[in-house]
Amino acid sequence: MLTVGVDLAAEAERTAVARIEWSSGRARIRDVACEADDGIIVAAIAGAQKAGIDCPLGWPDEFVAFVAAHRAGHVAVPAGVTGRAWRRGLTLRLTDRVVREETGLTPLSVAADRIGHVALRCAGLFAQLAGQGQAVDRSGGGTVVEVYPAASLKVWGFDRHRGYKRPGDTEALGRLVDQLLGAAPWLDFGGTESLCRRSHDATDAVVAALTARAASRNLATVPRPDQEPAARTEGWIAVPTAPLSQLP
Repeated sequence: MLTVGVDLAAEAERTAVARIEWSSGRARIRDVACEADDGIIVAAIAGAQKAGIDCPLGWPDEFVAFVAAHRAGHVAVPAGVTGRAWRRGLTLRLTDRVVREETGLTPLSVAADRIGHVALRCAGLFAQLAGQGQAVDRSGGGTVVEVYPAASLKVWGFDRHRGYKRPGDTEALGRLVDQLLGAAPWLDFGGTESLCRRSHDATDAVVAALTARAASRNLATVPRPDQEPAARTEGWIAVPTAPLSQLP
């Protein structure tokens, strides 16, 4: 089995793609490509059994409705709701709120943060995949699943789930890689270990590929039936529900 992880950025410069092969209780990182362009990403996803993308796969339904109402000149602010509470309802997706409740981490808002630029690129990638006959199910039911590396690392017990992305701080990143090596002795980094110690983009791509494996084995969160309509349009973050040791 091959899983792919994509640490997506708005441009190729900060984008990384990792591919992990799984067999007989072992896993090997086949390669990690940094500065990955659209062609590299689409080809990797097309060849994977499951691919995890670290990027919102859609916008909040309420935000989309708000923008449409604003364009038509029909915005109505709910009575008795404070401005902050109203804005939070517009800017956070259902899955963002669920992740916050379950992990204490709040994903960046695709409607009110710079990650919106990344989501625009992601939408273009999905159009390319659809053109090749591989439509994306934003709720995670198909090949592609949305992931959040910080949440995966926290659930797996890593105390370095945050703080390893400070510019120039390769020491913190190296400690995270050390923890990953210790927690997953079945994972062979191949020739990618030194790259992962230098680039948090590469490391996040590896974590995304590991999370994709969890999702492929039904060891990650999925939307309940009442959450599925929102998940199909907004996206759904797959957070691992089992220890890292259960992935091989």
